[in-house]
Amino acid sequence: MNHSEFWKVVDNEFGTAYGQALTRSLALPSLGHKTAAELIEDGEKPQKIWLALCEEMDLGEDHMFPHRKEQKKK
Repeated sequence: MNHSEFWKVVDNEFGTAYGQALTRSLALPSLGHKTAAELIEDGEKPQKIWLALCEEMDLGEDHMFPHRKEQKKK
């Protein structure tokens, strides 16, 4: 997952406004209690952040790799 795919799945899953707010306000315990936005700025891998976000928001396995599903459709 690259950065643009990360932001696309955030938008698709949570909507643009809520997704942006979530990435700036939700601390991710499994990644040092930093927010997704902070982790992106720190250079953490987007896939790792997305999986932590899925875990924290209690999203099922179906939501973990949506960018790969889109690639298969093409």
